[in-house]
Amino acid sequence: MSVIHRLTTLLFICLASFGKAQTTLEYWHSQDAAQSTVQSLAEAFNASQSEYVVVPRYVGNYQEGTIKLIAALGGDNAPVLFSAEGTVLPRLVEEGALAELGDLAAGLPEGLIGDLYPSLWASGELQGGRYGLPWTLSLPVLFYNATAFQQLGVTVPKTWAEFEAAAARLTTRQTEGYIHVSAAFIFEMMVSTRGGSVVIEGQPNFNSPEAVDALSMLKRIADAGNATVRSFAELDVALVDFVRTKGMMAFASIAFWPEGQRYSVAFEPAVAPVPEGVRASVPLIGAQLVVLKSATEAEQQGAVAFWQFLMEPESQATWVRASYYLPTRQAALPLLEAWYQEDPSRRVALSQLGNAVPRPGVGAYAVWQGFLEEALEKSLRGGVPPEVALEEAQRRALESR
Repeated sequence: MSVIHRLTTLLFICLASFGKAQTTLEYWHSQDAAQSTVQSLAEAFNASQSEYVVVPRYVGNYQEGTIKLIAALGGDNAPVLFSAEGTVLPRLVEEGALAELGDLAAGLPEGLIGDLYPSLWASGELQGGRYGLPWTLSLPVLFYNATAFQQLGVTVPKTWAEFEAAAARLTTRQTEGYIHVSAAFIFEMMVSTRGGSVVIEGQPNFNSPEAVDALSMLKRIADAGNATVRSFAELDVALVDFVRTKGMMAFASIAFWPEGQRYSVAFEPAVAPVPEGVRASVPLIGAQLVVLKSATEAEQQGAVAFWQFLMEPESQATWVRASYYLPTRQAALPLLEAWYQEDPSRRVALSQLGNAVPRPGVGAYAVWQGFLEEALEKSLRGGVPPEVALEEAQRRALESR
């Protein structure tokens, strides 16, 4: 072959390569504090190959993002990828809005699947199909004011009885022992540790003995003046309450830990595992990476390729250090060991992973949890007896089906 022929052939290959269209994947997410890291990971993926281009777009918090997605479904501006919050995922599956990724997942390397934490990988399976790809998942922990605990000689509570006693010991004229946010996932946690569940066999179970016992405990703490009660919409206010020492304990995702440290200038904050009842149990919170059913075959393949890139140990370590979410695979741990040792509180959520349970996998729960949160507010702020408030929530949930 002549030199001119070889150069002509090489030029043809290069032109063919440049002429091949890339598949663009728009990704809607709700990672406000870690937007820059999402962007940098997408850019790294884009640079690592030439077939796909991921374009991240922050669309507000989980609720705001879900509203925007529902408005976009069936239109021309729906994304390919979306971060579906745990209670929204079942609803999207039931409505047929998501692509089933079982065939593509079956082609993933066995070494990758075998290295994923089983509970995290299983959380993306619903109705016998693979609809979610785990990434931005977390667990709640107990935030507490370590300075106040030490000064008052209070031991970090390991049971709910100890928790109730600690709330009383920590309460003074200036502060309450506990800041309660009436979020469904926190109440689910309290019910689950008592051996119950807010949903059983696809039906609401809000008025179970375990639920009544959990709300009764909260009401005793609140009625005694040992708790500040905030609605889920006031989550940011609750965080301000904690850093301003208006409350000594609170439950929240470990993802809030960097903010808690940053703004807690007057005391030493710390985190601990959630108290136990008859069992240790924590709800798996956060979101799954999902692909819209309207995505083309090439877009679905690109989405799974992007997720596979996010599962690389280096990508995982970058993400966990920036977001404080759980690592999804075990191979990332050696890269995170020094980071965990630097601040042992960072490892607390991971230490609870063996006790993680999925949130209710019923689409209707996306609506039902609103009734449940209103019941908590009515009882803790409005004085309605726990049994009455929960019975009303149960009735409303059943009537909404």
